[in-house]
Formats: sequence, C-alpha cells, structure tokens
Amino acid sequence: MSDTTSNTAEKLTTSDGKPLKASLAKALRRQKMRALLLIAPLLLFVLISFAAPIIDMLFRSVQNEIVPETLPRTVTALESWDPASGELPDNFVFAALRDDLVIASERKQHTRLGSRLNYEMTGMSSLFRKTGRRVDDFGEIFTEQFEDLNEAWVEPATWVSLMATEDWITAQAEWAAEDDDSVSEPAFEISETAKEALPRTAEIYAGFADVIQTEDQDSPTEEEPWNPVYAALYDDLIENPDAASFYSGATAELLASAAAAVPDFEATTAREEFIDADEDWGSLDVWQTLDRFKGRYTAGYYLAALDAKRTADGIEMVPEEQRIYLLLFMRTLILSVVITFSCLLLGYPIAFLLSHLPLRSANLLMILVLLPFWTSLLVRTSAWKVLLQQQGVINDILVFIGLVSDDGRLALINNATGTVIAMTHILLPFMILPLYSVMKTISPSYVRAAKSLGATDWTAFWRIYFPQTVPGIGAGAVLVFILSIGYYITPELVGGTSGIFISNRIAYHISSSLNWGLAAALGTLLLVVVLLCFVIYDKLVGIDNVKLG
Repeated sequence: MSDTTSNTAEKLTTSDGKPLKASLAKALRRQKMRALLLIAPLLLFVLISFAAPIIDMLFRSVQNEIVPETLPRTVTALESWDPASGELPDNFVFAALRDDLVIASERKQHTRLGSRLNYEMTGMSSLFRKTGRRVDDFGEIFTEQFEDLNEAWVEPATWVSLMATEDWITAQAEWAAEDDDSVSEPAFEISETAKEALPRTAEIYAGFADVIQTEDQDSPTEEEPWNPVYAALYDDLIENPDAASFYSGATAELLASAAAAVPDFEATTAREEFIDADEDWGSLDVWQTLDRFKGRYTAGYYLAALDAKRTADGIEMVPEEQRIYLLLFMRTLILSVVITFSCLLLGYPIAFLLSHLPLRSANLLMILVLLPFWTSLLVRTSAWKVLLQQQGVINDILVFIGLVSDDGRLALINNATGTVIAMTHILLPFMILPLYSVMKTISPSYVRAAKSLGATDWTAFWRIYFPQTVPGIGAGAVLVFILSIGYYITPELVGGTSGIFISNRIAYHISSSLNWGLAAALGTLLLVVVLLCFVIYDKLVGIDNVKLG
C-alpha cells in the first residue's frame, strides 16, 4: 500500500509538468534559506559580540607566546638543560640569552617579558629591566680586542662582506644609487656561507641588521655591530679556527688572522657577564622559571587563578596568606545566593500584591518597580553610599529612635553587608517581573476550591498556590543569580575589602595590572562555575519548569 502511494506521489506533477515531490522539496529548501537569511544578521551579531570574545578569552588564558617569541634562541638552548640537575645552564644557554636580550632591549620588548615572568616569580621584572640596560655592553672586551687587531673590524663594510649575500649587496647598492626615500632598503639577507662558517655570529648579526632596518630606519652598511656580535664571532672562531676556508680574498685573510689571534684574547663568558650584571642570574629558581614557561601555551594562569603554582617539585599551593582567588570565588557564590534569596523574600510579596490588585493600581505600582531602571546604576550605588555610611541617613535614624547608641553606629558599608543591601535593591526588579508574570496567569479559582474543601489559608497557599509560582521563582532566581555573580561596579563602590567579588579582581587585572592572561583564566573559571550551577539547577528544579510569563 505504501509503495503504491509513493509511486503515485512520484507520478503526480505540477501545472508546469515537474514532479510534485521535487517541487515540494525545492519549495522547502527555499523556505529554509529564507528563514536563514532572516536570522543571519542576529546570528552574525551573536557570533561577533558573544562567541568571538569568549573564544578570545579562552585563548588568552593559555597563551604564552611572548616568551618563545622574545627569547627564541634561549628556548631552543634550554632544551639541552636538565632543570632537576641542580646546576645552572652552561655558557651556551647564557650566550643565547645574551643574543636574545640585546635584540629584545633594542625593540623595547624585554620589559614586557619581565612583566609576564614576574607573574610567576617576583623580581623577574626588575631583573630583566636592569639587565636590559647593560646587555649592550656584554662582549665589549672582545670588541676592543678585535678592533685593536685590525681596524677593518670597525668598518660596517667588513661585516657586510662577511655576512651578506651577493644578491643583497647588489640590490642594496642599486637602492643606494637611486637615492629615493620613498623606496625602502632591501631586507637584509644572511649568506649560507656565513651560516655554515660562523653560525652564532650569523644569527646575531641577522638580528642586528633587522633591528637596524626596522627599528632605527638605518642601513647595516652604515652601523657598526653590537658588542654581542663580536662575542659571538669570538666563540665561532674558537670552535672553528678554519672558518676562513669558507671565504676568499681579503675577507678570508682578515678572518684567518683573527682566528690565529683569538686564542690569546683576554676572555670572559656570557655567564660571568650576566651574574656580574645581576647576581640573581646565578639563582637556579630564575632559570627553572624560564624553563617552565618557555612553551607557547601554559597552564600557569589557571594555576594562579586557583591559588597554585608550578615549582621544580610539581604543582603546589601558594602560602596561605597569599590565597585570594579561591576565597573570592567562594565569597562570590555565597553572596550571590544570599542576594538571590533576599530578592525572593522581598520580591515574592510584592509580586503577589501586584497580581491581586486591580489593573489600574497594579500598573501604578509596576511603574514604581520599574523606576530604578530609569536611573543610572552608578547613581543608585552612590546613593547607597550616602545612606549606609556610619554618619549616613540610616545610622542617624537608628540613633535618633534609640536602637543604637551614637558610639555604636552600625558598619553597613565597605563590607559584605553593604554589597548585599545595595545589590538586592538593584536586582529586585529582575525577581519581581518573572514572579508577577507567572502569578498573573494563576486562576484564583484553584485557591477558592481548596478553601471550599476545608483547607486553611496557609494550606491553600502552600499546597495549591505556591507550587504554581515555582516556574516564576526559578526564572527570577536564575536571572538574579547570574547577574549578581558577574557584578563588579556595586561591590567595588560599597563592598570594601570584604565585600568585593571575583569580577572586581578580573576588572583589576584587565585595567590596572594588565595581566590579561590571569583575567582570562579567572573569567573562564567563572564561566565554568556559572554553567555548573546551571546544570545543578536543571537537575534539582528542571529548566523546563522555568517561565518568564
């Protein structure tokens, strides 16, 4: 029978001779496409304004690119060092750090790096700032001896012939001959010969040339290299005395004479120069911190958000007097629950009254409920500061009527009490509106029927009326709880040190300390807490029972 019906449908055609089934499918696709186009602007707005910031927050909470990008040579060199050995890295690692740090200091990046690592170990910021001011002088002892050996080492042209490719030298000469300021100098190219014969020197000189061209807007043909370039040349010639064999002509002769002389140079190591600049470079903790955070991604921000840190012995909790974030999370949850219950206790009778008053009177009172929405949040919070302070209106009234003495005025502000009072007032309408919209739909005949069967007023309310208002209670509780858990303006103004929320700390790290990674981690954990509370609420109450009207 079904096969017959299907075959019949396929044989049916429209007025233009097309199969009916194909025409219906085409019309359905057109309808779906029209619906998609209608919601596309809203969908795009949600993706840009909501989904994209959350994804960016999740990425920032694990991002650690500043370390490998600022210290690429050091990160590579640290791969061969065992942090658990109890010994400092060898001179090769110190030399790599010297080369990275001199480039970073020229680009003004070392202070940002120090600030990032200072989140993990106190003192790293000042360490990098102090060393960054002196790193230009590292290797000066070699610069002087090379220049004493042959004045050609002072000339930028010597280094260009030693390091640059023939193609770049030709292109640079043509650019210089044109003398056109609107055209940029060709980007410096290091030769394969230099990379093979003098690998350390080639790498640091390439960084020098890049900084000269991009930061100083100058040419390597006009600038003498940094002192660390000479130090790298010394290291290369010590390791490879036959480096001159890769060159020819005057360059080979100059390099061969230098290779013969360097064993007699007065020398110092990069390690000695760093420790001389700041003795903290001789601390194993500094290098272990660098090693732990050398990757592009890190869990360090999340550990900090949970009052923990990663040490050489594994993950450990910070000292008890420094644990603030877990306390703030607990305070935020507890006070948000208290505020939600306060709004319910105050809002339920008001909504009940509104739903049972005549329409005209209910509308008038509803205007009073909505009136706070017409006033700035900052103004309302500031008004509570005036009301709650010890010399404020409320305390004055209590003293006047004799409930408290003048010396025993209540502390109602700059604590959790002030936060609960002010936020209950601000969020109360979000509880009243869902309750009122649900109560308005409850027929009074249910309560009258219960009373006619012998129920008391309390029994009729508790057994008949109240259960029907649970969807409104659920909606209001969800609204108030989620709004309160993310508030930061009101707790900041009236909460003091004992009434602020975790959101206040997030705002501090975004706007003041500029620790966006930690702020993102705290925000992500707060989002997880809200979602977890939402799941628990769904299990206990049921999200299907929530109604807004």
